Amino acid sequence: MEAIKIKGTEDTPTVIFDAAENYFEISGRSLPEDVTSFYGPLLSWLSEYAKSPNPKTVFNFKLEYFNTASSKLILDVLMKLEEIARAGHDVLVKWHYPEDDEDMQEAGNEYADIVEVPFELVSYS
Repeated sequence: MEAIKIKGTEDTPTVIFDAAENYFEISGRSLPEDVTSFYGPLLSWLSEYAKSPNPKTVFNFKLEYFNTASSKLILDVLMKLEEIARAGHDVLVKWHYPEDDEDMQEAGNEYADIVEVPFELVSYS
């Protein structure tokens, strides 16, 4: 599968979906003007990946900030990961957040409650 690598901007996150390297990350700030056009190709890629995923998928979220519109699409990404896990594959979500950012920690906890995927909250300074 062709990897997706998008360099982040002020309004869009850095994205690395690389099945060959087994590296999956969304990081930075997510407040794109058109969330559907930004996240649509990512969701399509994940749907394709779900047909033949790696033996273990570790997905890293390292978001500093995301807006309300992005939160729904982030949930859609997590739902795709849940589909992969439900199909019997090993999936782990690592939700990285600054240790002093209670909002991002709480967001990670809320997502962990919604989807049935192993979730690990990782704080950093």
